[in-house]
Formats: sequence, C-alpha cells, structure tokens
Amino acid sequence: MSSPVYKLSDQYITQLAALDPAAATYMGIAGHDHEMTDFSPAGHDARAALDRDTLATLKGLDTTVDADRLAAGVLRESLELSALEHAANEHLRSIRVIAGDVDAARSIFDLMPTDTAADWEVICERMSKVPFSFAGMRESWALGAQRGALAQRRQVIASSEQLAAWAGRGNMPAFFEQFVESAATVKGAPMERLREVAKDASRALGETSDYLLNEYAPLADLQDGVGPERHALARRRFMGMSVEAKDAYEWGWGEVRRIDTEMARVAQQIQPGATLDEVRHLLDTDPARSIQGEEGLRDWLQQLMDEAMEFLISNNHFEIPQSIRRVEAMISPPGGAAAMYYTGPSEDLTRPGRTWYPTNGRTVFPRWSEPTTAYHEGVPGHHLQVAIATINSEKLSRFQRNTFVSGHGEGWALYAERLMDEFGFLANPEYRLGYLYAQAFRAARVVIDIGIHCGFAIPQDSGWHAGEAWTPALMLEFLSARSSSDDEFNRSEINRYLGWPGQAISYKLGERVWLDLRDDAKKKHGASFDLRKWHAHGLGLGNLGLDLLKSEMARF
Repeated sequence: MSSPVYKLSDQYITQLAALDPAAATYMGIAGHDHEMTDFSPAGHDARAALDRDTLATLKGLDTTVDADRLAAGVLRESLELSALEHAANEHLRSIRVIAGDVDAARSIFDLMPTDTAADWEVICERMSKVPFSFAGMRESWALGAQRGALAQRRQVIASSEQLAAWAGRGNMPAFFEQFVESAATVKGAPMERLREVAKDASRALGETSDYLLNEYAPLADLQDGVGPERHALARRRFMGMSVEAKDAYEWGWGEVRRIDTEMARVAQQIQPGATLDEVRHLLDTDPARSIQGEEGLRDWLQQLMDEAMEFLISNNHFEIPQSIRRVEAMISPPGGAAAMYYTGPSEDLTRPGRTWYPTNGRTVFPRWSEPTTAYHEGVPGHHLQVAIATINSEKLSRFQRNTFVSGHGEGWALYAERLMDEFGFLANPEYRLGYLYAQAFRAARVVIDIGIHCGFAIPQDSGWHAGEAWTPALMLEFLSARSSSDDEFNRSEINRYLGWPGQAISYKLGERVWLDLRDDAKKKHGASFDLRKWHAHGLGLGNLGLDLLKSEMARF
C-alpha cells in the first residue's frame, strides 16, 4: 500500500526506531542495534513530540478507503493514548519489574545476534551506552519525584533487587559480564573491550539499584494500588475499549467460581478421593510426571509446538505460510520475571519467533501445566498472531505490523489455549487440569488487579475474607490457590500486577471478546461457517484495540 496513511505509518515507525533503539530491536528493525534508548526527560519528550506531530498530520488525511480507515484508526488510538499517558507523567515513574524502562534496557541484549565478530562489535558499541541509558532513567525518576509522579514503593524495592541481581551482587553472576564471555569462542571478537564495557554496564546497574533503594524508595508512594483514575487510563491502553471496572470485577468473580468447580471435578479423574491440593502435590512431585534438565524441557516444548503446527496445517484450521512455520523454544537468562514469554520475528525473518522459559535455577519441571502455556505463547497463540502480522506487508501498515494491544493479543492467546482444548490436545486429565489452572489464574487476575487498584472490597458472598480490602498478602493467597506454579513465581506475579496495572485483566476479558465474536459469526453464517477463514480474517487485521476488532469482525 502506498496511500498517505500508510506512508505516515511507515514514517512514524522509522522515526520511532531512531528515537527508541530498544523498541527497534524488539520490532526487528535493522540499523539501530548499536544504539541505546535515551530514557531521560529529553528523550521521552522527543518521542512525545513525534507522537503529537504524527497525530496532527493524521488528522488532515483522507481515511475513507477501508484499508486507510483501519490503519488510521489503529495509529490514532495509540497516539492519543500515548499523549494522555505523557500528560499524566507516566513516563517519569516507569519503575516496575516487567515491561518498564529497566527491563527494556537489559532484555534487548537477549535478541541480538552473536554469531560473528561483527555481531560482537555491534554489541560492544551498544553495551558501552548502557550507563547513558540508566543515567537517563535516574534523571526522569528524579523529575517525576519533583512533580509528585511517584512509583509505588514495593515496585521500587523489587526493581532495585532485580538490578542488583543483574549487576552480579549476591549469588548470581553479573549478566553483562557473563554474556560477553560467550564471545570468547568467536574468532576476532573484541574480548578486551567487551569485558571493559561489561564491567561499566554492571556498575551502572549497581548504581541504579543503589539510587532506587537509598534515594528514591524513601520518597515513593506507599499505596500499592494506583487508584481508579490511573487504572481507567491503563484499562483503555491494554484493552482498546472502555471497560466498566465494577462490571468486570463481578464477572471475574463469577469466572473464578465456575472454574474452581470444574477443577475440582477434573482432579477426581486423576486421583479419586483426593483434594485439589493433594492432586497438585502429586503432579508436582512425581518424577514420572516431570522432565529433567533445562535442555530436556526445551526439547519437549519444541516438540509440543512442532506437533501443534503440523496438526493445524494438516487439518486446515489456519493459513500458515512456510516462512513462519518455525518457532524456537528458548531458555531465558536468569534474573528477570518468572513468566514464560514470546518475542516475535524480525521484519526480514532472519530472527524467528521465539518462546522464552525462565527456569530460575530449577532443574525439574512437572509436565502437567506446561502444554497450555506453550500453545499460548507459541502455536497457535502469540506466534501465529505476531508472525502473520509481520509478513502481511501488502495489507497492513508498518505500524499495524508492529503494534500490540494486550486485550487483543493476550485475548487471542487465551482463545488459542481453549482452541487446543477443543481440538483434544488437552484431553489428558492432567493436561486439562493444567489448562483449567491457567484459566483460573487469569480469572483471578481480573479480580485482584481491579480490586487492588480500584479499591473494591472482597464480596460479602465470597466466603473468603468477606468485606475486606485487598492487600498484596491477600492477592498472593487468592492467586496461589489457583496457580500451578511455585511460591516464587506467584510472588513475582503479584509484583507484576502491582507495577503493571490494567494489563492482568486483558487475558480473560480479551478472550471473552474473541469468543463472543466467534459465536456471532457462527450464528450469522450457520452451517457455512468456516473456522479457517474466520481465523484468517481475524489475524489478517493485525493487532488492534478491541473496539476496532469488534467493528471489523462484524464485516466477516
């Protein structure tokens, strides 16, 4: 497409990549891997100015053609929300354990090629600028403190601990120093310089950890919840639609009750007469039901995704081009968040889509809860969604191919889990219990995220701490009862929800939208409904807000 709207979208991504090299690496855009993002107030203001200028230009363009209408709608919604977030000083308190500036500046190194001496020259140049990025963060956080835009103290302390771990304090090796040693076997790699810049980078992480703990934490917000106003803006960002908090909170409680009942029923198929906790203990501790070692886990996850890909293709459930049929299972570096995640392919597909599994020192991995997560992160979940958009350059603008609205994306991935259950891949009662735990976990997220951030009390008819206000301790207790993971993971998740308000609700609420849309299409088309074509239509739209998704799927 070469319309003014598409040209503006392409131009915006090009300019954004120059102003945010970390985002460029995540998007797989070449030319900026030697640079680091400027996280100072000046850097944030430059990106905000780009958003304002692009939005002003967009408002003057003709968007009556269907493709232009959709491309403009997706771009406009994102730019308008970015402007609101900047005005609210959200960029000056982006201190959290996941999806914040700290995480972005460290994790981009996981995505960089490391095969040749030239690759390591690029890494060396980027790594030399890590101190610059973290100095910019400290400057922004200090300005936020002056303006009264403060991060939550719990997030500040957790981020300080995260940075200390990456800096090599305690029992963990320094991330950057360990990372560069893998270049020792690459002929011509600049080892002396790499070791020098790695030490400087580690020092910057340690200095930032100390700043957060000693200077910022005493000023930070003691309230764990961000309040209804900030949460409303976050809901709009993550959902791309208006969500009435009270209605969603009550619906989430209903889902929790429904899934709890189903879990108890399936548990009896595994170990008749046992409690749900006893069944979980069996599945978690039985060596015959576990995988030994990181490589064994990686190979097994790869096999799961390969088998799913083959099934979906051979049974004609999806249109999957040859170029994106490979998704790689990876083990993620230590020190980050505990949840499995996905990174998409580069624009030129030289970097494939990948799932990342944090083992966090574990060497034994119970199988029962893993298949549903592999389908969520890999196939037919995030990989199909992201990779299909990435290669759809003829129909989607460059912005559409690189944006991500969580309600759409995570809603699709949760729909993908349900789809694999419908296809019989989770018929094994143990795997189905894992799927139900994942469903209960996401339903619990709706309840505790809205509860803590909007200040809703626990319902009187809940039979559990009735009428009490949510606290992090109650969040952990409620989540742990519906989690297939260990205490360390669950605590990590609570930190995530407290620091990333609104994101946790996007899974179940997004899935609800996808399921409603599929039901609508089935009613509309009756016996002629074609699931493959419906999937192709939905994924062909790229990632977009749920209000836009509803209007576009009504055209199917």
